[in-house]
Amino acid sequence: MKLTDFTTLSFDCYGTLIDWETGIVNGLQPLAVRSGKGLDREQILEVFGRHESPQQTLTPGALYPVILAAVYDRIAKEWGLEPVATEREHFATSVKDWPAFPDSADALRYLKQHYKLVILSNIDRTEFKLSEAKLGVAFDHIVTAQDVGSYKPNPNNFTYMIDLLAKAGIEKQKILHTAESLYHDHVPGKIAGLAGAWIHRRHGKEGFGATHVPATEAKYDFRFISMADMVEAHKKLVGG
Repeated sequence: MKLTDFTTLSFDCYGTLIDWETGIVNGLQPLAVRSGKGLDREQILEVFGRHESPQQTLTPGALYPVILAAVYDRIAKEWGLEPVATEREHFATSVKDWPAFPDSADALRYLKQHYKLVILSNIDRTEFKLSEAKLGVAFDHIVTAQDVGSYKPNPNNFTYMIDLLAKAGIEKQKILHTAESLYHDHVPGKIAGLAGAWIHRRHGKEGFGATHVPATEAKYDFRFISMADMVEAHKKLVGG
């Protein structure tokens, strides 16, 4: 299997193209400081990861700012703190402040010369537009949790995207699902029959960061430590 076997790259956005872990830590910093626990970055990410997916399962039709507000409340309760409305609002609307990884825009511009680009994201349309502006390309298709009415790793999200792309003439075997999260993307993506490229942004770090721990072993077909690494592998194949 080679990167050139595919015509379409479907991307997770947050954690893969957008540095959501930095955004999450910054957004939760006021609550973390108020806790007095001396929490480091990884501890903040771990508690977020434990609460985000259960909240998405509980309220699958909620838009992402509502999810973030509820996660804030859950974390405050775990830490024995009273929620503060301004802190909650700051975190709930923090996606606009989440930065793109430094290599994302350049990598996407290169890859768009060779592939159709698709987003499959646990976000809503309004929030995604805030991030899309930082990524520097127009995606050919965009599928959000808002469109589907559920959040990954729900298999409905993958079925929705596969069916949408089939209507556009893109066969499933020509799609390479490109993502960081083993839990949200690679476990359900492989069940859905998609080839996968793991963008291992957290290489060299312990744990799963802001994502839930996968219930089963994740399988994937390619592994890269960054989007820039993926681009270099493609260039070697095409002699670029």
